[in-house]
Amino acid sequence: MKKLFGTSGIRGLANQEVTAELAAKVGLALASYLNEGTVLVGRDTRTSGSMIEYALTAGLLAGGVSVKKLGMVPTPVLAYLTKRTKAHAGVMITASHNPPHYNGIKIFNSDSTALSEHQQREIEEILRNEKFKLTTWKEIKSAIESEALVEYYVDEALENLALKKAWRIVVDPGCGATFKLAPEIFRRLGCEVRAVNAQPDGFFPGRPPLPDENTLKSLCGVVKELKADLGVAYDGDGDRMVLIDENGSFCSLDRTLASYASYVVEKEGSGKIVTHVEASMCIDRMVERVGGVVIRTKVGDVNIADAIRKHDAIFGGEPCGAWIHPEFHFCPDGILSSVLFLKMLEERGVSLSEALSVVPSYPILRENVECPNIIKNETMKKIEEEIFEVFPNLCEKSTVDGIRVTLSNGWVLVRPSGTEPLIRITVEAENREDAEALMGKAKGLVVKAVKEATK
Repeated sequence: MKKLFGTSGIRGLANQEVTAELAAKVGLALASYLNEGTVLVGRDTRTSGSMIEYALTAGLLAGGVSVKKLGMVPTPVLAYLTKRTKAHAGVMITASHNPPHYNGIKIFNSDSTALSEHQQREIEEILRNEKFKLTTWKEIKSAIESEALVEYYVDEALENLALKKAWRIVVDPGCGATFKLAPEIFRRLGCEVRAVNAQPDGFFPGRPPLPDENTLKSLCGVVKELKADLGVAYDGDGDRMVLIDENGSFCSLDRTLASYASYVVEKEGSGKIVTHVEASMCIDRMVERVGGVVIRTKVGDVNIADAIRKHDAIFGGEPCGAWIHPEFHFCPDGILSSVLFLKMLEERGVSLSEALSVVPSYPILRENVECPNIIKNETMKKIEEEIFEVFPNLCEKSTVDGIRVTLSNGWVLVRPSGTEPLIRITVEAENREDAEALMGKAKGLVVKAVKEATK
């Protein structure tokens, strides 16, 4: 059996890779792993969600645990409620920002963290060897419809996130899991809300589940036409958020993260911020300016959450819009992030464009070099051996995820792709000329290493 869990749980083509049979076995394996307790189950709006939910629930019940079904909810709401209700685990059926013909299964611990790699391996081992623990007929528990539990999340937002200004906001759930909660929470916080793509639809007819500069052009136009204060869009399961400023312009994801990270540190007086190895150095510049420290980890929200706990960080996030606020829970939360960003604007007395205008912008270049999977390890070994010769004045080297070197005028990251026969190169510098020079050196190094590893 091939490895099931990736960086965001189990994910694949619905009814081909992620099947009802697999879902039932995952449910039974999780129940066997837990041995007792209650599991919360939620799903996003995908057409295959109900099929997987029924099968997963059957597996959980067969293993002797009870199930509380939340219905259609954002992933962060499922994670929060797992912690709030002291459930033994939570399972979200979602493929997040992937296209509609995908689906997946993501499992959360009782403290709202996603399963660690070690826990994933243990559940895979149960699946591989079919070491299932079937309960007896008289000990089979029940599956209860528990959609009312979502009010706990709404109450938490209203109690802790009061706004003073009646912000004019355009909300775009993209027909995904935030279709109901996002507009409702903003309205109950006193905002004037216009919602687009706010009907649940697993075909995602309004736009793809991934909110980016291309898919949000329509939202940009609506924000500008309505003269709104800002627009906010979410991905398919609501763990990411993207902002549109009052001019109808798409906001840089790195600069948005940098702006909020510096605000959190400034408010606390100091603190550690976590982001991953590919994030822009504008985050370091903004955070260090106010006395904070940036810690970089592997790509993936599970790694961000682990580093937040390990280093007692006050905030962490990825530039894709997946931000974690540890004072609430350890799952990226799009709705929570967008409301907290509004609070920041309110406290600073600035517009969204003004808040981002003070964040520096640097050119980032990305290229791929073909590399057969079989020689990836040897190639990366050669790159590490020779990188000092190519960049003799490097200030710092990190191997937390690929090889990342920090230079006086920028940085270079070389990472093997986990899904394709490629070596990925990312560089950032203070100007375009320097960035192109760094890319030229890095690409030359990688091409040479691939050739040597091929011999």
